[in-house]
Amino acid sequence: MALRKLTLTVDEDVIEKARDYSAANHTSISRLVNQFLARLPDEEKRYSPAVRRLIGLLPADVRVATYHEHLEEKYSR
Repeated sequence: MALRKLTLTVDEDVIEKARDYSAANHTSISRLVNQFLARLPDEEKRYSPAVRRLIGLLPADVRVATYHEHLEEKYSR
């Protein structure tokens, strides 16, 4: 896989922490960032198959509070 240069803007304290960690673990900050980004889930792997089947079944405007109200009504009998 070909490597490409990437410019990042990072807080100073995070840079120092990354430098300390990379020195202690004999690696580079570039390798740390690459390993972290490589572990991000692909869109199709983000959710389990069961959850993917359920996505889109409810209208977008349903709130968590509505679900809690439903449970309260269902089990308070």
